[in-house]
Amino acid sequence: MSAHAGRLPEVAQVHWRPRADRKLIAAQGRRWTASTVAHVIPFAVAAIVLFALEPLTFPVGLAALAHAWLIPELYADRGARVLRRQLRQDPLAERTAAGLLGDLVGHDARALHARTGLVTERGSYGTWLVGELGAVLLPAGGRRAYCWCVAVDDPALPSGDRIAHLLLALRADEESFATIANLTFSGATWRLRRRLPAPAREALDAARAVAARDAG
Repeated sequence: MSAHAGRLPEVAQVHWRPRADRKLIAAQGRRWTASTVAHVIPFAVAAIVLFALEPLTFPVGLAALAHAWLIPELYADRGARVLRRQLRQDPLAERTAAGLLGDLVGHDARALHARTGLVTERGSYGTWLVGELGAVLLPAGGRRAYCWCVAVDDPALPSGDRIAHLLLALRADEESFATIANLTFSGATWRLRRRLPAPAREALDAARAVAARDAG
């Protein structure tokens, strides 16, 4: 993704998509919830019916309930991937990139990045948590998370440079950023948090605290 002033040029590559705004993002969240419920309810109903009709089918009913729980967990795990760090082979390049990224953000964001590899950014749609593979949006209140996967043109870039590219693109045109990005999960923030490693959980908690303050 390129970061230029004004509309991001990559929007032309997804011309069939409607332009993102608050209403569209909220609608995407509702559709995601409806899809999840449609997958989960049949397993839950099957388990209840099995328990009611035949006690001997108890193990099968438990398996159905396990599927009902596992489906949203797998969705959340897919969303969590956008905040996971990739292994890099050049520590010097990583340190240099981290220093350049630090010039783009404030003290608190620099400190958070040093601990977690992630950066928070306030936007008009809510609070963003930006990683090298994408970003998570927490609208005001922070109770719901939207996970967006975004590709950077050069996958060989150090982590700090990849985050800087996404951060600059987000600042240049948040609407285009949300239009281009691929939504990989939308659901309860607590469910996403369960699937994250400890450093990313810390960063998500920090972003959620900002989103909660914005709601107040």
